[in-house]
This record gives sequence, C-alpha cells and structure tokens, in this order.
Amino acid sequence: METHPRRTVLAAALGAAAAVATAGAAQAHGDRERRRFVKRRLKAMSLEEKVGQLFTTYAYGRTADTADPADVAKNQADHGVDNAVKLLEKYRLGGVIYFAWSNNVADPDQITALSNGLQEAATASCGTPLLIATDQEHGLVTRIGPPATQLPGAMALGATHDPEVAREAAAVAGAELRAMGLNQNFAPDADVNVNPANPVIGVRSFGSDAEHVAGFVKAQVEGYQARGGLGSCVKHFPGHGDTEDDSHAELPRIDHTYEEWQAIDAPPFRAAIAAGVDAVMTAHIQFPALDESLRPATLSEPILTGLLREELGYDGVVFTDSLQMEGVREGYGDDRVPVLALQAGVDVLLMPQDIGLAYDAVLAAVAGGELTERRIDESVTRILDLKYRLGLFRDPYADPEEVGEVVGVPEHLEAAQAISDRTTTMVVNDGTLPVVTDGGFALVTGWGETTTSVLADEFGRRGWSATRLVTGIAPTQAQIDAAVAAAEGQGLIVVATNGVADNPAQTDLVKALAATGVPVVALGVRNPYDIAHFTDDVAAYLATYSYAADGLESAVGAVLGGAPPQGRLPVDIPRADDPETVLFAFGHGLSY
Repeated sequence: METHPRRTVLAAALGAAAAVATAGAAQAHGDRERRRFVKRRLKAMSLEEKVGQLFTTYAYGRTADTADPADVAKNQADHGVDNAVKLLEKYRLGGVIYFAWSNNVADPDQITALSNGLQEAATASCGTPLLIATDQEHGLVTRIGPPATQLPGAMALGATHDPEVAREAAAVAGAELRAMGLNQNFAPDADVNVNPANPVIGVRSFGSDAEHVAGFVKAQVEGYQARGGLGSCVKHFPGHGDTEDDSHAELPRIDHTYEEWQAIDAPPFRAAIAAGVDAVMTAHIQFPALDESLRPATLSEPILTGLLREELGYDGVVFTDSLQMEGVREGYGDDRVPVLALQAGVDVLLMPQDIGLAYDAVLAAVAGGELTERRIDESVTRILDLKYRLGLFRDPYADPEEVGEVVGVPEHLEAAQAISDRTTTMVVNDGTLPVVTDGGFALVTGWGETTTSVLADEFGRRGWSATRLVTGIAPTQAQIDAAVAAAEGQGLIVVATNGVADNPAQTDLVKALAATGVPVVALGVRNPYDIAHFTDDVAAYLATYSYAADGLESAVGAVLGGAPPQGRLPVDIPRADDPETVLFAFGHGLSY
C-alpha cells in the first residue's frame, strides 16, 4: 500500500491542533464557570460578610473550639472572643494563619483536625471556606516542626545553583501542607539580599544576584502550586533585600533608584508573576524613588497599583505583611492602616493589631464614602476566585487518613537530607578537611544550645569523642577562657558562629581558639558572612545557612569526608574592613 508521508504529517498536525483547541475550549469553559460562580457568590454576600473576607488573622488554640483556659484568656485579650469558632462567627474572616506561639501546630494530626474544624466553622458561619495559611519558608522561618519534613531554607537552596532542587523542596513542602489542611503558604521569599547587614531577610533570600533569585523563585512557585490546592505567596514587594533596619520594629528605607529597582528588586517578582503566583505580600518599607510621599509600600498606591498592578500586570491577591509590625504602624493609627492599605491596592489585611477596630474602620470608611463598595468587591472577587481555583468551594477539608501517608514519610526525609547535602559550602580550607580518621577527640563550642548539641551528637555518631561547651551569642572573657582550657588535648575544634558582625566577641573566641594550635573549623550557621571577620584564623570555614539538624549533619559529613561539600556561594561576601571589596565572590565554593 502506498504511503503519503505529507498526509500523515498533516493528519498528525491537524490532530494535535484539534487536541489543543479542545483543551483551550475546556479551559475557556472552566474560566467562564469560575467567573460566573464568583459573581453569584459575591452578589449573595452582605457588605459585612465581604469586609470579613478581607481579613486573615490568628486565633489561639489547638482546636477550633478550644476551651483551654490559657487559650481562652489570650483570645479574649486579643480578640474579645473565646476561640476561633467565635472569632469566625463574629467577623466572617476570609482566612486564618497558624503559628507555634498561638498554639496551633503541635503535630500533623492535631493540625489537620484544627484545619477541618476551622473550615467547618467558616462554612457554617458564612458559607465561604477559609484560606488557612502559615509561613513555612523552611530554614530560619519554619512554623511547623518535626515530624513534618524539615527542608533547607532559601539561601541554602540557592547554594545548590540548581532551581530544580528548589522545585523539589517546594513540591515536598506543599504536599505536606495540603495534607494538613493548609492551602496558603507565605513563601517563597523573592527579596534579593544585596546587603549583608540586612537584619530581617538574610538567609531567607535565595541570594544576592537578581537573575539567580528569579530562577529559584519561579521554581518554588511552580513547585508549591504544581498539584493544586496550595497557593504560594511571594514577598516582600517591592523588595526588602537592601535594608539595614528590621520592619518588625521600625520603618526601613531603600534608596535604590527606579532603574536599580528594575535591575535588582523587580526580576524575582516578574518571574513569579509569569509563573502564575497566587499571591504577593507587601513590604513595610519606604522606597522614595517609587513613592516620594514616603508612605510604607503597604500603604502606597504608586507602588501597589502603579507598579505591581499596572506596570507588572499582576491581578492576583495582594496580602499585607503583618499589620502588627511597627514598620506600618509608625505614624498611622490602627484604624487608618486598613483603610489606607485598601486604597493603595491591597486585598487581604493580615493580622491587624485590633481586629474589631480594623473591621469597623473599613465599614465606616465605606459608609463615609472614603472607600466604595465597588472597591471592596474588587478585592473580594480576587479572594473568592483564589479560593475557587484552590478547590475550596468543592471540598475544603483534609483527609485525616492521608496525613500519615504524606507528612514526614521516609522518602520525604531522604529527599530533604539529599538536598541538604548539596547545600553545604566550603569557603576556606587549608587542607585540614576532610579529617579522615576512624575517630578522635573534638571540642564543639560556640553559639547555640541545640546547635552545639546536634553537632556533638553527630560527631559521636561517627565514632568521635566530642566535648561540648556553649559560649553563646556574645561570649564573655570567662567563657572564652573556658573554651581555650577545654581545647587542651583535642584533635579538632569546631566552633559554630552566628552573626559575628553584630557580636564581635565571637571573633575573639575564634582567635583565642586558633592560638591554641589545634585546627579550628568554623561553621557559619546562619548568614555566611561571618568568615570575613576571621579569615586567617581558621583551618576551614563552612557555610550551612541555617542551624537546622539536616544542615548540621551535612556539615559534619563534610568535615569528616562522608559528604563532600557541593554548595557554592549564592552571595558575595565582602571584606569586614572594606565592604566595597569582595572577599569571596558569588559562585565560590571549594571541594576536596
């Protein structure tokens, strides 16, 4: 039989085109159905219900209807109600956020039951399911601990220089959050940490290079959102990476020009928007080049509407950062902040200082004409649309039977350790590492009760005899002397450092230990910049980017040759005495 290759190719092409057209038609139909649903839902809501949807806040307690006296007392003090059920009944909230300090995250089964209890209460009170959120960035900012899988944080992932690793980490984290009934994660951090003195971002950033950070942000957004049911949220717009003040306590200022913002701060947010990110969180910072009024970005229409909505083309949900932070409260009353934020372009008001005051202030602003109901409808439409896309109107509940099959399972734990092993970065090594002996005597000292305990245990597990001596964040001369005395007879000294620039006595400790003649291996267990203060005093320096157990285990493996260091710096490390001069450049990393 004669064949006709051109006809075969044409038929295949027509078939592929038909499949694409069918998929496109289905997508268009689904979009129409979603829009119709949201429109009907919005029309059925009272103004009070719509205003309630604009708020996400916390409630104390391990259950939605907690009767624990301590939780009840705290809820009464903060919100004027006994528990989360009463809070939802009173304000018809759009969302709830979990913290350890609000007693929400004891274990996966409890978290799942709490999530389901909250959803039941929300649907009973106003028929609208909740966004249930937390800040599970991993690394430094981790709200849900073991047995949930603990993964490396952003800068550690950035040290792999492989965005696929970040995607895998986000997929694991996202699956576990969904299994526990959470549907919104305030991650990843999209800030570019170009300032080593940044007190609030640091290792929460993927690095100091804008395109590097953009690639990792895109990967994590896609990883979190890949399976549906979980929304990610990039933060902190328009960029919090070049501050020297903590917005929790004061109002930082960034003096980048508009062109510098375009080149440094904007790329990760552009990448997230292109990846379809579900939400963006604002920063409580001044950015004069973007808004000469000096209003915090959270309250700035030129920044949130002019830049985010119009210039970057973002039409998803915009969250404020916590409205309890001084960076946004400074100079504004707690009744004014919610109104000004909504006028600026915000959709969700996160953790107001006084939920009753804030809720009433928004209603009063509508009644007085300062806000229109149409403006409220714009935000509520976005919120309902997100909830629909997350499948919450179809089924907002988590399956209690699934938790043990997803959260902290062996394959996730193994993936976390394998990822961690790729992050450890050896910055300095005079040839001392690896220490390939069957055992020996080591002094483990420096910062951190838990950190030094984990390190000592890891050495012990590998056949070493480890002496542990904690000297803390700001060692006294007596503590330094005690560490020097403990070094006698040791074959190796491992010292954990954390924030040496702000705590120079740690440098004195390192120098005193180096003077003993015993090889000193320093581990920077938070920001990697510590090495700039004692470069010539240590035999080796490893950056772990966090004090999480997996990272510390990887570091000990690198010291003893069991897990060769694979990470490369995702930031420049400047000289301590000349910050304009780079001591170790982005991409630097040794092996052996």
